[in-house]
This record gives sequence, structure tokens and C-alpha cells, in this order.
Amino acid sequence: MKDFYDVIIVGTGVAGLNCALHLPADKKIAVICKNTPDKSDSYLAQGGICRLQGREDFESYFADTMRAGHSENNPAAVECMIEHSEEITDELISLGVEFARNPDGSLAFTREGGHSRNRICFHEDCTGKEITSTLMRKTSQLKNVRIFPETTMLDVISADNECFGIVAMDNGTRKITYMFADYTVMACGGIGGIFTHSTNFRLLTGDGVAICLKHGVAVDNINYIQIHPTTLYTESRAGRSFLISESVRGEGAVLLDKNFKRFCNELDPRDVVTAAIYKQMKKDGTPFVWLDMRTIPADEVRAHFPSIVEKCKEAGYDVFSECIPVVPAQHYFMGGIRSDLQGRTTMKRLYAVGETCCNGVHGANRLASNSLLESLLFSKRAALDIAENFSPADKKTAEYAADNLDKKEYEQPEKLMESYKEAIKKAIKEAENAKPHFGRA
Repeated sequence: MKDFYDVIIVGTGVAGLNCALHLPADKKIAVICKNTPDKSDSYLAQGGICRLQGREDFESYFADTMRAGHSENNPAAVECMIEHSEEITDELISLGVEFARNPDGSLAFTREGGHSRNRICFHEDCTGKEITSTLMRKTSQLKNVRIFPETTMLDVISADNECFGIVAMDNGTRKITYMFADYTVMACGGIGGIFTHSTNFRLLTGDGVAICLKHGVAVDNINYIQIHPTTLYTESRAGRSFLISESVRGEGAVLLDKNFKRFCNELDPRDVVTAAIYKQMKKDGTPFVWLDMRTIPADEVRAHFPSIVEKCKEAGYDVFSECIPVVPAQHYFMGGIRSDLQGRTTMKRLYAVGETCCNGVHGANRLASNSLLESLLFSKRAALDIAENFSPADKKTAEYAADNLDKKEYEQPEKLMESYKEAIKKAIKEAENAKPHFGRA
């Protein structure tokens, strides 16, 4: 089957949805997702989204981001993100996102590791859910946008380094469709699904990155992978690791060794805290360390971290009377499909935004709560760039490209998807051998 669109967006996290919201209303848009729309890491984000605290905060925010990224960040991308942080959070508020407020009605701000001051807007401990749900509600109201759940991208349709859409499969019917588009936007998230232990949804396996590797689209820093310091330790270790937000430590929780003694600065950048935890686990001969939330007033814990309290309770821990066991797990991907500040990749008509791309804003290690901001800003910039420079693709060339695809690959989609996972693992290993990622513990 063949379908034709002006723009195809792969992914229903904040990057994909925000891109759709900022495209012109007269464009026919398709948004696809592998599972249901809520199965994105954006939905899982607990901590919050950064917002510049006035011009006097610019230098310190910039320095915090560069320090966390080991100065491998693209300074232009960092400046762009910080400059537009107030604009992005104001837009979210105008859409109906409810951030925490102080008694006087002003925005409340929290702090996380690596930040020199409180500059993070939040909604309890489920900021990602609040933002993603709001964006989904607004996107679903657009008459020019159609969302395709349970739809897997198998490949891109391309010729002479120009993208004309994607090859997609309906997960239920197994029907293969050529979805043609004048522009295609990869917003398909991270690579946590290829790891044994990750905070990511298992379905996020870096398909966009693998497909770009296959077609010679530039991919940068593929071995730059962040390990989150604190996920709830369970003996089974099956399925997705439950993240204990960095905001918990930002509000005063402390990390303790087997003798219940503090062993690190909990507000150091994530890679530094992760390294300290691994070192302490090895020294103690334990599979976890302790996190003590009793240092935070109980009323604040109930108000700010209700989901964490409930999840710990389900696992048999009362955060108000005891410590909880935590262990690091794969969390975020700083590498990805090379993209500029407008989301353009090295293939014509192909854009990449969100965690699947690498525009250099995070460097070698992401600063906490920069991910939602980065995804929202650069997806908006991609949409505006597409709108400003829109030109129809050549239909004959597009169909020629589709006719020359190796269709046998799509007869065994599971085998194809497994090959994509292996391609990413191989690329990570090769990159690590060439240039080890010192930002990872």
C-alpha cells in the first residue's frame, strides 16, 4: 500500500508531538508510534524542565551544562537552548501544563545534580506525564494530524541521499505500507531497549539510529550513553528499572553505604555520582547502596514525590521510616543522528529531534532536566524550518526509490529489527574502542 503525506513524524514523545503542533495547519501530517502513544520515555520523565532564572543566571546555567557535558557540548546549541527556555516553558503553560506553584502563585523551582541553583519547573514527580499528556491532547485535536499507534518503522525510502518517507508495518495486521512524505522527522527516542537493565521502555531500541547507519546518514557519539545513578533495586531485575528522580537528592535525600554512612556529594553530575556508587558497591561487596529520603520533610515528600512513594511501597519499602536500595541503570543517550540547530540531518528532507538525535547540546553527559527542554525547543525549530523552506518532493523519484527497496527484508520484520539492534551494539563497541566515553562510569 502507498500513503502520501506532507510530513511524517516517527515518535509520540514530546519531540514528535511538539513538532506536529508547530507545523502549518494546511499540511497533512502522520505521526506513528511503535506501541500506544504513552509508551515514550518523555512520559516517564520525573524530574522536570529547566528554565533560565533571569539574565543573571545565564552564565551559571551555561557553565553547569558545559561542566556536566565535560565541555564536549556544542556551545551554540547550549546557548540556543538556554536563551529559549523561558519561551518554551511559557508555551507549555499556555497549553495547560500545570507546574508546581508557590503560595503566591509564582512558579516553584527545584534543583537536581549538577545545577548550581534551583531552576527546574516540575509537576509532582511526573513532569513528563503532565507535559506529554497535554501535548497529546492538543495534537489529537488537530484535524490535519493523524496518529498511527502500533505501527513500526522498518526503513526509510531514499534515493541519492534524499528521504521520501518510510516503510511501516501495522503491528496487528502485519500489513506493510510505503508512507511517502515531502519531509520525515525522526523523533523515535533512545536506545535503552538494547540493554539488559534500563529505565527506558523496552520497545525503544534506536530504530531511527540503526536505519540512519544503514543508509549512511551521519551518526555522532553513539557510545555516549548515560547511566542514571539511582533506580530502585529489585532482586529479579526483570523489565524496566524504576527511576528514583534526581530531584529527590536535590531536595535533600542522601546516599549511604552498607554501614549507613554518606560517601559522596549527591548533587554532583550524574556520571560522577554513578561512578561513586559503583566504587562503593565494589568496596562494600553489595549489589546496591541506600538512599535515605527521611532527610526531607514528610509533607514535602508526599506532595512532590507521590509516585515514588507508591512504587517503593509496592516493593515493600516505607520511605518515611527506612532507606531504600538503589542501583545505577542505563538511562539516556547523548549520541545519535547528527542534526543541526534546525534538526536537519545529513540526508535531504530528513530531520531528527529529541533523544534520537545528537546536536551536541548535552556533550558527553546530560545535565539533569535538560532533555525535555532540548526536545521541545529543537522539535519546534525543526517544524518552523520545514514550514519556512517547504517544497514538494519529486513524486516519480520517490516511487522509483520505493520500487528499488529490497522488499525481502520486510518479509521477516522481527529478524530485521533484531539486525538493527545488533548494528547499534556493534557501532557502540567500535566507537568505544576508538574513543572511550570517559563521561560514563
